[in-house]
Amino acid sequence: MNLIDTLSAQSDSEIPRDPLTGLPGLDWARARLAQWVAKDPSPGEIAAGIPRVHALLLGIRRFETINLAYGEATGDATLIEVAARITQLASEEIDGEWVVARGTGGTFLLIADEACSRERWQLFAEQLADWVTRPIQRRANTLRLSPRIALLRVLVGESAESAFDRLAQTLALAQRDMARRVLWADGEISRAGRTAAQLEADLLHALDKGEIEVLYQPQFALTPEGEEQLSGAEALARWNHPKLGRIGAGALFAVAERADHVAPLSRHIAEVALTAAAHWPAPLRLSLNVTAADLAAVSFTFDLGKALGQSGFPTDRLTLEVTEQVLVADMSLAERSLSDLSRLGIRIALDDFGAGFCNFRYLKTLPLHYLKLDRSMIDGITEDPRDLAVLRAIVAMAKALDLSVIAEGIETEAQRMAVAHEGCACYQGFVRAEPMSATAFMALATV
Repeated sequence: MNLIDTLSAQSDSEIPRDPLTGLPGLDWARARLAQWVAKDPSPGEIAAGIPRVHALLLGIRRFETINLAYGEATGDATLIEVAARITQLASEEIDGEWVVARGTGGTFLLIADEACSRERWQLFAEQLADWVTRPIQRRANTLRLSPRIALLRVLVGESAESAFDRLAQTLALAQRDMARRVLWADGEISRAGRTAAQLEADLLHALDKGEIEVLYQPQFALTPEGEEQLSGAEALARWNHPKLGRIGAGALFAVAERADHVAPLSRHIAEVALTAAAHWPAPLRLSLNVTAADLAAVSFTFDLGKALGQSGFPTDRLTLEVTEQVLVADMSLAERSLSDLSRLGIRIALDDFGAGFCNFRYLKTLPLHYLKLDRSMIDGITEDPRDLAVLRAIVAMAKALDLSVIAEGIETEAQRMAVAHEGCACYQGFVRAEPMSATAFMALATV
């Protein structure tokens, strides 16, 4: 059996994984990279001249000091959190196939089989560096990591060994560089094309130019027997940049934060989504994501109420999704703001539950209605009894707290049936529908 046949024949449970993070090891990732490189490029890819396979190697500077200062348990927990952050960002920003693998120490590999521009790959890397540098709460300690990232676009005919060697050498150089976090394997340091300042300036005009598109990820209510019914949708933003192409929500908000433009962007997304949802048949719900900047804004509740009034969308059919990262920014402020919104009849969901260090204090003090499970809580439930046991425990806890559970990232029928059987109230995922335009969702809602 050749390499491609071997990889294709492997089930998810047969992939050799790192016992700490659950990620594949470098040997398996190297084989996957070789498989992608061996694929013949499509005529469109040849005509565009854009490399299809991309890779990055991320390393945490002086990671060994975390083990020395805080102990190995904290070091291990930190690696688990970094793995979760890389996986989450890749799932949100990369459309093609991708693999995150664990290297030695504090190193992680990400490879992607997706044609994109050089500028877009560096933008992703810079966003990833921002995500990894966000504070990590570990008991009484707050950890701040210093990542370095080596980038490359795999050359036509290049072997996996050559690509890995170039990445490793480049990361070694980047680890010694105090000024730069991202370094290309070909030696080019600055991004060709648009600078960060230009990208921020582009965003200031993107709303007026209609480049910010809102898509809708359908959500389905479940019965324990597996029957389902469309229950609503989560609004997701995309930036259709005229030169860089599609930029996902994560990178979009990262640019907006640097440009101090989060509030206008969030307001635009809410207004567009609420206007579209006002035409949906009852009782379909709309979910909007909330950022730390949103909750910190004094006018957020007023602006949201104004948008609701102008659109005519019922307040009691709106859900706001907040992540643990948003809550960490200012817990007391988040509690006050969310309580005010809840009193208006708006429901609150704790998003990406299970992706990081879950602080159960949130479940006790915040006015929550839903727990939205991170896709990492779903991936292994049909193969690993332990993963299923964790899901079962979370659902039982949620029911005891009178919270409904939403499962995210459902990609197979087996997963859908499993979360239904375990009592999840709702799910979303590619097994039924990908994010779609307002017109397409309206057609789905009125079938």
